[in-house]
Amino acid sequence: MQVAWEGVYPALTTQFNADESLDIPGFLKNIDAQISAGVDGLIIGGSLGESSTITHGERMELLQATLAHVQQVPILINIAEGSTRHAVSLAQLSEKHGANGLMILPPMMYKPTDDEVVEHFQAVAQSTSLPIMIYNNPVDYKIEVTLDMFEVLLKSENIVAVKESTRDICNVTRMRNRFGDDLKILCGVDTLAFEALVSGADGWVAGLVDAFPAETVAIYRLVKAGRIKEARDINRWFLPILELDINPQLVQNIKLAEVMTGIGTEHVRAPRKPLRGSERERVISILKDGLSNRPSLPDYLSL
Repeated sequence: MQVAWEGVYPALTTQFNADESLDIPGFLKNIDAQISAGVDGLIIGGSLGESSTITHGERMELLQATLAHVQQVPILINIAEGSTRHAVSLAQLSEKHGANGLMILPPMMYKPTDDEVVEHFQAVAQSTSLPIMIYNNPVDYKIEVTLDMFEVLLKSENIVAVKESTRDICNVTRMRNRFGDDLKILCGVDTLAFEALVSGADGWVAGLVDAFPAETVAIYRLVKAGRIKEARDINRWFLPILELDINPQLVQNIKLAEVMTGIGTEHVRAPRKPLRGSERERVISILKDGLSNRPSLPDYLSL
């Protein structure tokens, strides 16, 4: 299946049982909610998917379960490796097992030079025929993929998209001015997605979509249909909840939101622990307030 690199792509949470084993039925239950809401693709094993705690084999187990369950949208595997060799191995494994595309982070646990980052991405691109989205998040990962670096990377035919998470909303326009439509731009920051889409981003790699899929897709489709006020009104309601995504405990926050919307559990893998104490109460209060004022949505699926 071809990846269009447009629309809403949930960065799926990885569902676990209480003993930290994979909860495949729970994982597929959440995916069903995403598909029903009209998402355009699925991303397995991202930061929200607790990438650092799941093995390559578990990624493939999640991929195989998803491919057997879903035929409507493309499935992407996230690659976040400290070793270029391991990143290449995972890219090839993902292609072998039927993934439709890849999202790739710079090499982790080492502050590489710009040249090292570029060569890391190029090595992965050369090892696979799958299309690739570069994850650019210098705020959290301390490595920025600059426009000059993208100029080089786009010479690789299968590097075609960016998950834009610099937190600089002007970067969408800079990228569009520099690369036109040669680089697909997907916003990776929930709190800036509305503004990024209005600025011309092609899509949204979303986090709170895991708990609120319909509202997320509605914002995207309304913006693209030019119904900006309707999208803005939903976004204003959504913003306090979306801010749970820009937090070191984003995984726990979003899994708690999934519990409160009935499409997930709070089980996480160590060293993570479910939220406790006053922080837990703060997040619950935000979610309760949002759920009590949840907006009625227009028929966005027909747009």
